[in-house]
Amino acid sequence: MKKVSFLPPLLQAARATGLRAWQTGRLFQRAVRTALDSVQEVLRAEVQKGNGQLVADFLTNKALPAARALLLERMASRLLVRLGLRGVLASSVVGWVLPFVVEHLIKVGHRTGLFEKIRANTTVADTLRRLEELKQATWKALAPDHGTGAEVLPDDTELPRQLPA
Repeated sequence: MKKVSFLPPLLQAARATGLRAWQTGRLFQRAVRTALDSVQEVLRAEVQKGNGQLVADFLTNKALPAARALLLERMASRLLVRLGLRGVLASSVVGWVLPFVVEHLIKVGHRTGLFEKIRANTTVADTLRRLEELKQATWKALAPDHGTGAEVLPDDTELPRQLPA
């Protein structure tokens, strides 16, 4: 049986851009952030259409297989467009990052009890607010800051002056 690894194509793409291994973390973080945004957009669109129950069923893994496949297909197509990659590399990235993000979204939702709150709220505005809370909690789980307060500065930011030795 052949073992397929999705990381080598992504690492080859990173090498092609001239990045070192320690610089690719931002690329992975950006791919995960884009996937989370794509998932959130699809779920928000369904809630706004009046399919809040479908979203709740999808997040609790109780949706019908056809509905689940349709939502995942929409998420994958939106992610493909947003990533801006082509061909096999794009399919590989979507193939590993989308299930990873959806799995973490479901784990965080179960851990925080947001699914019960989503089922209890029947208004669209409440459901959208809960989905935003779920997105923020999932992002904190995927890219924790650990209380350092570290931020990525723009490239043109002037660095603080060093003390004389």
